[in-house]
Amino acid sequence: MPEPLILFLCGDVMPGRGIDQALPYPCDPRIYEPYVQDARHYVELAERANGPIPKPVDFSYIWGDALAELERRAPDVRIINLETAVTRNNEYWRSKGINYRMSPQNLPCLTDAGIDAGTLANNHVLDWGYAGLGETLKALGDINIKVAGAGRDAAQAAAPALLKTRGAERVILFSFGLENSGIPSRWAASEDKPGINLLRELSDATVRRIKKDVERVKRAGDIAVASIHWGGNWGYAIDHEEREFARGLIDQAGIDVIHGHSSHHFKGIEVYREKPILYGCGDFLDDYEGIGGHEEFRNDLVLMYFVGMERRTGKFSDLEMVPMQIKRFRLHRASEPDARWLGERMNRECAKLGTRVELSADNVLTLKWGGR
Repeated sequence: MPEPLILFLCGDVMPGRGIDQALPYPCDPRIYEPYVQDARHYVELAERANGPIPKPVDFSYIWGDALAELERRAPDVRIINLETAVTRNNEYWRSKGINYRMSPQNLPCLTDAGIDAGTLANNHVLDWGYAGLGETLKALGDINIKVAGAGRDAAQAAAPALLKTRGAERVILFSFGLENSGIPSRWAASEDKPGINLLRELSDATVRRIKKDVERVKRAGDIAVASIHWGGNWGYAIDHEEREFARGLIDQAGIDVIHGHSSHHFKGIEVYREKPILYGCGDFLDDYEGIGGHEEFRNDLVLMYFVGMERRTGKFSDLEMVPMQIKRFRLHRASEPDARWLGERMNRECAKLGTRVELSADNVLTLKWGGR
């Protein structure tokens, strides 16, 4: 039996705003939020909560213990939802309220972790306008990080990223965003306007359209991933419409993995027709330390998702999740009590979807389903 194809997936990676200020080449710290006008305030909040951050930090600093885990597991591809503009453009989206950006000169923080692709159909990639989006696309292209979900027109925004693996198989990455995640309707790309790959509705017609896009590129042995930015920031509930849409992508459109995100914490996981549906992967890197509210969700605790797929058949074989904790803008292996808390909370949510998790002696969560 050949070794499985391993995908590394995670939720929202937000190296903008406060994290950008801690990195070597930060943008102008001026921001235009209702209560905060200087991005360095988020550094101060994090330090107040958990201790000093050694500014400027090395590019690899933010990944902390995750780097050793990535090296040990050596996934075939590494995919993140990159939830920030990458630009020094100063023209921000004035009606937005929150505007995330990072300096292009700080992008080695992604290459140091070997990131292969970033999905961009989210509610922050256009925070600094169309010029900021153009700079984001160029900056990521210059360092060979592939993107999906945004582009200079609708065709480019809808085009998948094609990712090579160690074998003959490819990973085909599609990226979609929904307005209920906070994406302004005006951000939708069109034939003559840049923007993101915005889904107007989760309908059968949308599934059929995606099916055509998948059929144009997918060949035998390929793994097709649908990365979807949907839903609000807080709460474990999964809409019936979202569940039906995810199943439709598997039933009709040839999608093998659903990679959901937007919620600031994990959501339950379903296995449908031997395909994994990760409804919400939660945040993975952010600058929220020290910000009060929603403490019951423990969004300082995050997960690395390692999805195993059989080569040639594309059958889902296993999912292991490694708990991490964000402290001082850095990922640390979660303690045993914290990993147990994650496992208990995840079991509560997964039970609604017919799955469960087991916590191993090394504090890794393994998904169980069916008779497994």
